[in-house]
Amino acid sequence: MSQPPTADPIAPRPPAAASPAAPKTAALRPAVLLEVRDLKKHFAIRKGFLRKVVGQVKAVDGVSFYIHQGEVLGLVGESGCGKTTTSRVILRAYDPTAGQILFRDPAQGVVDLATLSKAEMHAAWRNIQMIFQDPYSSLDPRMTLLQIVGEPLQNYGVARGAALKERVAELLEVVGLRPEYMARYPHAFSGGQRQRIGIARALALNPQLVICDEPVSALDVSIQAQTLNLLKQLQREFQLTYLFVAHDLSVVRHVCNRVAVMYVG
Repeated sequence: MSQPPTADPIAPRPPAAASPAAPKTAALRPAVLLEVRDLKKHFAIRKGFLRKVVGQVKAVDGVSFYIHQGEVLGLVGESGCGKTTTSRVILRAYDPTAGQILFRDPAQGVVDLATLSKAEMHAAWRNIQMIFQDPYSSLDPRMTLLQIVGEPLQNYGVARGAALKERVAELLEVVGLRPEYMARYPHAFSGGQRQRIGIARALALNPQLVICDEPVSALDVSIQAQTLNLLKQLQREFQLTYLFVAHDLSVVRHVCNRVAVMYVG
């Protein structure tokens, strides 16, 4: 379980009917973007024909940490300790068993992601994006780069037609790829180039928080440093906030401002 330094807590946004003395969003520390409090994710173990629950796996069991705006927080630990599960619970790919995920949304103020419906999370995903570990399986082989990078822009009604192509071309240039690659498919690119495509897609909506789930562990050693340098450059240029999940301490040392350590959940 991670043991980060203590920080002034974020309080959830008060309901409309709260008393005048209740804390207001405006009074919260503006530097804190995300705070995870006592987060738990337990998976049921089922056996037999009737799939009876006979136990549970405590993949995440009481994790707490916070991230400041513009900071890179490393979440490290050995394989199987629950790092990736934690990141997926924050994104609500998995529903949490218990705990709070407090996020400072620019439109809604401070919200607890753990309590949001799927429709409400869809709105929150505009400000929280993810760079996946495997650049081969995370890209649809049937889609061109224009479709892959432009998909979030279309889903949220940000750009279409000529404006979409212009934005995708801009994103490809930002990550070091040529705009004329837009009509190509993922199989035409190397692993490092595919990860750059994934980075471009993650940045398409100008998110506040980017979760980097071991973004270089599947790449050749010769390509890892280039990708890490790109992530650092983008973080400085666009004042991004990263939750950087990794098991390699040398990678964390190269990128992160602070580190939270997980051990067996």
